[in-house]
Amino acid sequence: MLALNAGSATLKYRLDRAGEVLAAGQVERIGDARAQLARRGRDGEADHEVIGPVPDVATAVRLVLAMLPGAPLHAVGHRIVHGGDRFTAPAVLDDRALVHLRELAPLAPLHNPAAVSGIEAAREAFPGVPQIGVFDTALHAGMPVPAHRYSLPADITAAHRIRRYGFHGISHGYVARRTAEHLGRSLGELCLVTLHLGNGASAAAIHSGRSIDTSMGLTPLSGLIMGTRGGDVDAGVVFHLHRAAGLSIEEIEDLLTHGSGLKGLAGVSDMRDVHRRAAAGDGHAIEAIETYCYRIRCCVGAYAAALGRLDGIVFTAGIGEHDPEVRARVCAGLAGFGVRLDTARNAAATALTQPRTISADGSPVAVTVVPTDEEAEIVTRAREVLASAGGPVPGVVTAPARRLR
Repeated sequence: MLALNAGSATLKYRLDRAGEVLAAGQVERIGDARAQLARRGRDGEADHEVIGPVPDVATAVRLVLAMLPGAPLHAVGHRIVHGGDRFTAPAVLDDRALVHLRELAPLAPLHNPAAVSGIEAAREAFPGVPQIGVFDTALHAGMPVPAHRYSLPADITAAHRIRRYGFHGISHGYVARRTAEHLGRSLGELCLVTLHLGNGASAAAIHSGRSIDTSMGLTPLSGLIMGTRGGDVDAGVVFHLHRAAGLSIEEIEDLLTHGSGLKGLAGVSDMRDVHRRAAAGDGHAIEAIETYCYRIRCCVGAYAAALGRLDGIVFTAGIGEHDPEVRARVCAGLAGFGVRLDTARNAAATALTQPRTISADGSPVAVTVVPTDEEAEIVTRAREVLASAGGPVPGVVTAPARRLR
């Protein structure tokens, strides 16, 4: 099984055989003259190599396919950010599915076009091998109506498929399951708030393995503060910027997508750079960290109310896994919910490859740090599609397993 996780400027890959990782890594800085290839070893460490210009995702996919070790390839699983209301579970990607994915591009312009390019390149390289889409929106498709409904006229929402879809579902689903395993409890008995905190950031309320609410909405723009995305912003700001500042709709969209969030608050989008500026006394950076953590803390409180109780908080993704200060600030105001952090466990510098608990002994709410692994989840879900087919996969030409070149 080959998992491909295409972003706007990166392509992560994982070649898996019965749970054994044969090859893994990523192509970074796609579109840059100095793109990099990072190969991950068995110890999880990455070896970086500058490989020159990689103009687009399709080129990156061909590059990855050419260098992978020889192995019979039974399927390729693709991460797709937006499945809309058409894809509520992993699905085989035939010609008709690609048409629907292209139609969804305006809802995830940074991600869906890149994913489609990767799918087309993989189909061209391996005709007849099933291409399976695993969707970030699928986990949230079953959210109750009060959680996904916008208070707009029903005829408009129906005609234009407007609802809160939610994202990062592959990651939220994976870390929720891993947390249950780590705690030695059944996922079906847990109420968790999972926090995917990376350049993109979202929270999810997970009840018995199901998402009942999440912070992102129709697009990946809403919710928590992110690297360059503003998160929740009063819709009236759009009209005000258009009328008062004379900005076009396109300029406002670019501002909210690429010039807001941490970048808007502190002038830099990487939380590590924000910390450095804050340590040097930069007031904007200090305020940015405070605001970032405050919004997350408010979201945790709201989801605890939605869940009815809180059994655990899960931190994952780049900031969630590696930033003890953010974790401490988020948890600091949650003692009333039963959250008690162990300062030493939280601050411990460890090579994080497995879930770990950072809450204090006896804390009513378990606080964990769980490394996300979207590629592993893609492999798992793609295998389920093949197993459920019980033979030839619908929509795919029957062919023997193809061998990677």
